[in-house]
Amino acid sequence: MCSKGKFTENVIIENYVAVVTGANIGIGFEVAKEFNLRKAKVYMICRSEKNADAAIVQLENLGCDSSRLHFIQCDFTSFKSVKNAANELLGLENHIDILVNNAAVLMPKFELTEDGFEKTWQTNYLGPFLFTEILLPAINKSENGGRIVNVSSIAHDRVDILDFDQINNENQFGEWKTYGESKVANILHARQLTRRLHESKSSVTINSLHPGIVNTDLLRNTVFAKPGVIAISRFLANIFLKSPLDGAQTVLYLALSEKVEGVSGKYFIDCKLAKESKLALNDQISEDLYNYSMEKVSKFL
Repeated sequence: MCSKGKFTENVIIENYVAVVTGANIGIGFEVAKEFNLRKAKVYMICRSEKNADAAIVQLENLGCDSSRLHFIQCDFTSFKSVKNAANELLGLENHIDILVNNAAVLMPKFELTEDGFEKTWQTNYLGPFLFTEILLPAINKSENGGRIVNVSSIAHDRVDILDFDQINNENQFGEWKTYGESKVANILHARQLTRRLHESKSSVTINSLHPGIVNTDLLRNTVFAKPGVIAISRFLANIFLKSPLDGAQTVLYLALSEKVEGVSGKYFIDCKLAKESKLALNDQISEDLYNYSMEKVSKFL
């Protein structure tokens, strides 16, 4: 169960294969740690081998078994990198039990990726969408039901309209607006993929969540990370924001709890069902977004 936002079930996941994106820091680091301590083999999907190696040393010092921690390089701003990482993983494992789509950025200015998409949108949504699609056959082979967890945000609630054909329009860009659009897309993705999984009689589940306002490096590209501001922002963050471990609790709940076995397409906060925005509940938008996404990533599938 989850007590006051804490996941407290003693779940052991020996012989599980778990995949965590953005696993070298913040929420992803804490999730990778907990999965490993609960006996799973964990694949840490990170941009930097140097940072991943440093994280593995930290995790080993915290009691983790480094023989069950594996790094795979992936940059979600590149569909080619996403495909290569997913295929590398599929070459190593014939099944995946848990996928946590956690990696995210908040970009302070408009920037296009090598694939021609706004960077926040591709990193937070389109890249993870592609990653999930490629890995889905392996997740379907899980003997434990297969669970996908999308780390979204309460920032999605600020978005009233999702015109994904305008995502790459610089005139429509806004730092938090675009971030919120990517996060409502994470929820819509979970809803629409749930429908498709049910139609195919799959036992895989996918849910989304808001982890809380967490003290992570998400703001590393913003004004809060500038030299004259960073000391103050860190001081305030330590007082008012959740720790990464606290932020990881609902991820762990959705990935491991018996209480959500068979539950799919839902949105959670503090290990409890929560109310999405009206837009996030729009089935037509979720279908349109899925079709748009498949079209944009099709040549990498």
